Amino acid sequence: MPHATSLRRAPVQRRSAERLTRILDACADLLDEVGYDALSTRAVAQRASVPIGSVYRFFGNKREMADALAQRNLERYSERVTQRLRQAGGDGGWRTAMDAVLDEYLDMKRTAPGFSLVDFGNQIPVGARHSEPNHRVADRLTELLSGYLDREPDEDLRRVFLIAVETADTLVHLAFRVAPEGDERIIGEARELLRAYLARALD
Repeated sequence: MPHATSLRRAPVQRRSAERLTRILDACADLLDEVGYDALSTRAVAQRASVPIGSVYRFFGNKREMADALAQRNLERYSERVTQRLRQAGGDGGWRTAMDAVLDEYLDMKRTAPGFSLVDFGNQIPVGARHSEPNHRVADRLTELLSGYLDREPDEDLRRVFLIAVETADTLVHLAFRVAPEGDERIIGEARELLRAYLARALD
């Protein structure tokens, strides 16, 4: 569920929340099929089998809808990383955390509808934004991983994660430009680069 602040009106009843989920699912599917430029609120309403008014109850335009999808992606990504680290226990330190962060991102890139265009917001062609998506991701990782790493969630840790996120974002996008499922050699190089940087910053 995206944050209520990204919605015109937050769903209160279960039926309304389910309708919002159908709208965002339809938006994600159509992004894969037609791209952002050809996306329309009417097409989303038809795909979700809801009245067009239901879409406008939550979103003023397709830009807001895509941003809400990006926020939902970040929430789902955070849940996946948290679950992965919970299963790993306390073993591995930052190396286990880094693998979880990168692997779950790659898996969503390959399998989550609409993710290749929207991910956490950095490819939505919407002009100026109040906060850069990679800053949003770095903030969330600082929040999620500081306890796991037994580190203070301070500006130093946030800067480390921001640099790592920016680096990974650039190289992963390169890998997926080279090959539809992500060039494994580029991904391997990205993993080694991140390990070298994080070893210096976190060991």
